Amino acid sequence: MRTPHVLLATATALLAAVVAPTPAAGADAVPAPGTFYVQSAATGLNAAGNAGSVEQHRPRGNEDHQQWNLRPNGASSLLENTDTPGACLGRVGDQARTVPCASAEAAWDITPAGADRYTLGAPGTDRRLTVAPRPSGANHPAQLALSAGSSDLAHWYLTPVSPVTRPMPPQGSRTLDQITFLTSHNAYANGVDGGFAPPFVNLFPNQTRGIERQLADGVRGFMLDIHQTPDGAILCHNSCTLVSRPVALWVDIQRMVDFLETHPDQVVTVFLEDYVDPGVLRAELARVSGLSDVLYRPDRSGVRENGWPTMADLTAAGKRLLIFSDHSRSADQSAGLTRDSFGVMYQREWTVENHWSMGSGVGASDWSCYSRWYDVGADIPLTRTEPGFRPLFVMNHFRDTPMANTAGTDNAKLADRARRFCQPAARKKPNFLAVDRYDLGNPAAAVADLNTYTYP
Repeated sequence: MRTPHVLLATATALLAAVVAPTPAAGADAVPAPGTFYVQSAATGLNAAGNAGSVEQHRPRGNEDHQQWNLRPNGASSLLENTDTPGACLGRVGDQARTVPCASAEAAWDITPAGADRYTLGAPGTDRRLTVAPRPSGANHPAQLALSAGSSDLAHWYLTPVSPVTRPMPPQGSRTLDQITFLTSHNAYANGVDGGFAPPFVNLFPNQTRGIERQLADGVRGFMLDIHQTPDGAILCHNSCTLVSRPVALWVDIQRMVDFLETHPDQVVTVFLEDYVDPGVLRAELARVSGLSDVLYRPDRSGVRENGWPTMADLTAAGKRLLIFSDHSRSADQSAGLTRDSFGVMYQREWTVENHWSMGSGVGASDWSCYSRWYDVGADIPLTRTEPGFRPLFVMNHFRDTPMANTAGTDNAKLADRARRFCQPAARKKPNFLAVDRYDLGNPAAAVADLNTYTYP
């Protein structure tokens, strides 16, 4: 006869088997039927139907013919466009096209390629759906093709439109990359702490509350622009010329360090739009009292090998301030001093970030979500990941010009854009939601919503 402990263990295991979510497809399986984005592993862009062509476009959620219903077709599979029933992702010659789903040219052999990637091959051939090679000095062409290549250009994610999520772990075991933080874009441009721009631009502050009030209100990510002047690294928008009463970087960092000293369970992150020499930045940070006590160094704590630490680990160690710079490592190496030598991390090595603008301050907005670092000189897709390490995801959600009415409307839609557009575009949950006028439209509610689950 089984003991009560064994019966309890058995019952617990059976219950877990019933309620546990269906696991993601393994490395040896084709995903179960469902609705997916066909997303390039090389660029992070999505396959989209466009008047018969199939091209890679910026991820746009349920807009722009980018969703495909995957279903079996004998030994192969079909991908039917959700906007055009009967039209499937297929091929005509060596060009990707939308074709009738009944056509032999609509069938694909979907083969695992490791790391949750797949190849889509024409049955009985060595031809695979492929992103065209990048022309010299330009982005990859939009039109998708078929070739015999087997590089990243022929690797695809099948990203679920409605992914299986899991409840957020208990407070003590949540890792940094599982949490979402409210982030203020141009946090220094508030008109409270000091001047930030020439007189006309001063009429359009990105925020209307000072740094100390932002911290008290729950802002935990701060985007700051720094420019070099004879006084050091100064917080200004575009230029410090004609700026009245500008604030030095060390002053705002000191405010954050002082806050962390009185709030030992909190973590703060700073993102620098960085126009200063590394020596100037090092000297500026050296003026901050207590910085070394709280500065967190992911480059020295095994993050790249083991993943991000838990919040409990960070608070126990007291290392609760991260500083990132958008400056390039190569430029600093040429100058002979790298920023990470004094604790400022290179953002492109530790994060991914979507393009910063949704459009002008008024009118229609562009909700597409694609990498800030996808241009003629870089290819860092939002989907980038490494074995054991997932970059933190910075999600920008603001316009060219901060208009109060527009910012309030945009912020009220933040959770919707995060879930339907940017989360599938990055294949990860946003860790930093960056907005203008965080006091309008309740973006804190979007943060709270995202902090109820994890995206595996």
